[in-house]
Amino acid sequence: MPTKFKPSKAMKKRLRVSATGKVKHNHSFTSHLRSARSSKRKRHLRNASVLAEGHAKRMRAYMGLSGLRPNKIAAERKRAAKTEATEKAA
Repeated sequence: MPTKFKPSKAMKKRLRVSATGKVKHNHSFTSHLRSARSSKRKRHLRNASVLAEGHAKRMRAYMGLSGLRPNKIAAERKRAAKTEATEKAA
């Protein structure tokens, strides 16, 4: 008998998924020995970054969010903006 799928709670604690489906994460190298890093490096590490789509697809599956497709959503928004612009021009 197959077992029930259990989403990874550890992934949910470490990663955030935006409304469009992009996966954001915090950088490593921020906890200690920061004096060895330049001010610019520390400043850039402070901000969250977006995972590449290849990794993000796998992480969304681990979290049980396989239905979100950010590239599809972006394409739909772009298409809608294009049709809106052509309607205004006409």
